[in-house]
Amino acid sequence: MTKVGFMSLGCPKNLVDSEVMLGHLRLKGYQITPVLEDAQVLVVNTCGFIDAAKRESVEAILQAAAMKQQGACEKLIVAGCLVERYRDELMAEMPEIDACLGTRDIEQIAEVIGAGAAFELNPNPDYLYTEASPRMLTTPKASAYLKISEGCDHACAFCVIPRLRGGQRSRSVESVVAEARNLVAQGVLEISLVAQDTTDYGRDFGDPDALEKLVRALGKVAGLRWFRIHYAYPNRLTDGLLHALAETPNCTRYLDMPLQHADASLLKAMARGGSRAQFLKLLEKVRRIVPGIALRSNFIVGFPGEDEAAFAELKAFVQEARFDHVGIFTYSPEEGTSAYALGDPVPQRTKEARKRRLLELQQKIARAKNQAFVGRTIDVLVEGAHEETDLIVKGRHQGQAPDIDGNVLLVDGTPQVNTIQQVRIVKAHAYDLIGEVEAGGLESSTAAYEAAVRARSGI
Repeated sequence: MTKVGFMSLGCPKNLVDSEVMLGHLRLKGYQITPVLEDAQVLVVNTCGFIDAAKRESVEAILQAAAMKQQGACEKLIVAGCLVERYRDELMAEMPEIDACLGTRDIEQIAEVIGAGAAFELNPNPDYLYTEASPRMLTTPKASAYLKISEGCDHACAFCVIPRLRGGQRSRSVESVVAEARNLVAQGVLEISLVAQDTTDYGRDFGDPDALEKLVRALGKVAGLRWFRIHYAYPNRLTDGLLHALAETPNCTRYLDMPLQHADASLLKAMARGGSRAQFLKLLEKVRRIVPGIALRSNFIVGFPGEDEAAFAELKAFVQEARFDHVGIFTYSPEEGTSAYALGDPVPQRTKEARKRRLLELQQKIARAKNQAFVGRTIDVLVEGAHEETDLIVKGRHQGQAPDIDGNVLLVDGTPQVNTIQQVRIVKAHAYDLIGEVEAGGLESSTAAYEAAVRARSGI
């Protein structure tokens, strides 16, 4: 059996693409190896979103190329968003690459390996994977991502994704629910819904309420303990969706809503819209309809035109908004975006300083929010040993998404991996909580879930 090694970079949406490719390879008889040095075929699934991601992708390709020259590797395949941006350049400048495949070609990975550069690319701009597409999960057993749509119809000035992924195209509610059932059958307890804009889901087939319907439908999937929503666009957040989120017991009270900035003039330049006052009003409504919700947002510093006054507006907003989690990115000009013509006038050192100041501010907010958990007993999805030491088992509560937020570190009791257990929080840090698994916590957590299902169903 031919051994294939995979290097997957970038966002969870790209990870789903990698898992679909892995599923097809396994189905066609290839052996997947985690030891890259042993692989006869290396696949690098790249990200091409911003400068840092492009650099990481190029470094990964160069690493794979070195393995091809020195080891068992006979073929090097490069996939993903970087290919969509620079396919010809990659093939011309890196002769070690045997073939490139774009985001629409992922289900032909086995054919690409066989045909190499002679493979004919998929001309279908409407490609979507479905519940019938094979997937090989690479996330911890109890957690998985589920991509509900592909592409984007927004024209944010800084973003190249519509050029790379095409226009918005959504899967049907039935397809998403069927895949959720498939994942649960594999032991998945938690699903994270992802897309370029989850709140745009269904608008392309004429149903602006499709996400609300999907939330309520996923609430009826037996065995799906938690699911959460990522990448919500603020002006697409309807009252109906918020009520569905609040009324569906297994929908976590968590929302990832990238706002990008808070200064009205800068948001206009970004082709986003909104303002500090509008966003604060929106957050107040979200928290009123969904009490106890954990909120995450991302912001860009250093966009052209961001002076000290605009940055002060953003900083004041972060202080007032009191998000549970915040990500900060420094702006990089990207070819193919409308903002590219504006250049890059904010010095990099200024961007980094502003990023540091926002993160220091958010760290204080996060520490205070985490402190409120001390003494409480909460449900925690137990994932396994911590990356840094086998002596600590880690997990997450409903307000912590995989990979991007903090963890609950379990230092006492009897943790059972791939289960949801009750944990008493004994200490808080800025990003992580420290907890002890309570005796009998697994049974009481399950009982609480079943009681919620009965209440929802009127049983």
